[in-house]
Amino acid sequence: SLRRLSFEYEQGETTDRQVLDRLDLTSFQHIILLCYADQLDAQAADAKTMITLLHLRDIERKKGESYSVVSEMVDVRNRALAAVAKADDFIVSDELTGLLLTQVSENAELLEVFRDLFDAEGSEIYLKPAGDYVAVGREVNFYTVAESARRRGESAIGYRLERYAGDSSRAYGVRVNPPKAEAVTFRPEDKIVVLAED
Repeated sequence: SLRRLSFEYEQGETTDRQVLDRLDLTSFQHIILLCYADQLDAQAADAKTMITLLHLRDIERKKGESYSVVSEMVDVRNRALAAVAKADDFIVSDELTGLLLTQVSENAELLEVFRDLFDAEGSEIYLKPAGDYVAVGREVNFYTVAESARRRGESAIGYRLERYAGDSSRAYGVRVNPPKAEAVTFRPEDKIVVLAED
């Protein structure tokens, strides 16, 4: 029943480098890495995920091309071990589901917010050029950024400073929910993190 989509698969171990090399991974922009949680215990499943992540990053480095990776971890404690020097990677676990359920049980009105976020037609998180919101090279506060986004029908929730993209101590340049009065100077390559429907 697929329309405008094609689907191909190859069966093999994700930890097998030869299997990964055959897939021409750098021809893709995004990779989703699911764990073996239904076949292995949590630690063994996460170990396979981490080995596969190492292979994916090595392939990317050797080919000089890049892709983003979303990977699944069973045990949230292994997240720090799986962290790689890329802010574009995202690691999910069952803890996210638990956190969502906890928030909805505490405040039922949040259910509509989450429905919109998880609906394919709803709002999504985008990283858009800072220059679309404020003058680059000049000090501004986040109040200004939020107001500029509001005028565009969007909600600004943070920013990414490209100059810190390789610095894990600065969260790879990503700042979510910054203090509104804090001054920041954006450069042309920096991004604003927004919730938007386009």
